[in-house]
Amino acid sequence: MKRQFVRFAPWAALMVMGLIGTSRPANTEPQGERERHPNIRTALRELHNAEDYMRRAGHDFCGHKEEALRATGAAVRQLEFAAECARER
Repeated sequence: MKRQFVRFAPWAALMVMGLIGTSRPANTEPQGERERHPNIRTALRELHNAEDYMRRAGHDFCGHKEEALRATGAAVRQLEFAAECARER
């Protein structure tokens, strides 16, 4: 058993060194094309998903459904305004 380990150890060390020594690929995306505010896009997607879920739900969330849909719509509009403003600058 020890003899097998001694024979295998250099190969294992070589593989570990190869993994450690491998650099991450460079970011080849042009600087100007990268999205400036990806969290806004993510928030919009999640709000749209929540709004869709609430609209399809068969219950009224203890009376909060209508107000939640209004607030979600308002939040979506504000985030869209913010995203538009970020594109203009």
